[in-house]
Amino acid sequence: MWHLPAIPGVLERALVGLVAVDELLIERGVVPSLYESGVRYRWVKPGNGWDHAGIVYARGYGDCKDVGAWRCAELRLQGVDARCIVVQTGPANYHVQVQLPSGDVEDPSVTLLKLQGDPHALSLR
Repeated sequence: MWHLPAIPGVLERALVGLVAVDELLIERGVVPSLYESGVRYRWVKPGNGWDHAGIVYARGYGDCKDVGAWRCAELRLQGVDARCIVVQTGPANYHVQVQLPSGDVEDPSVTLLKLQGDPHALSLR
């Protein structure tokens, strides 16, 4: 588990490493596509561990940084210059999304909630 200061720039830099690990796991066939994996999004309290796609896939769920890094890795392997961004959602809460080269933002957590049939898919912590 990493113990990092809750500063968006620090968190984004740490996510670069997690994305790189996930890229390797995808390339080696350890994990399928995030949206076809059956993995569910689950909010967890701040301060939990940083899990790569292999752990998330085996466990069956991940939080926003886990699924955001996995999705970002997929896009990067498809040639899309995507990056993880960290959005502050409260005094001590942050949420990870994926920014595309166009500036558009993809939120893998919301997409997974929609795939799960969650009626509150637009109201994340």
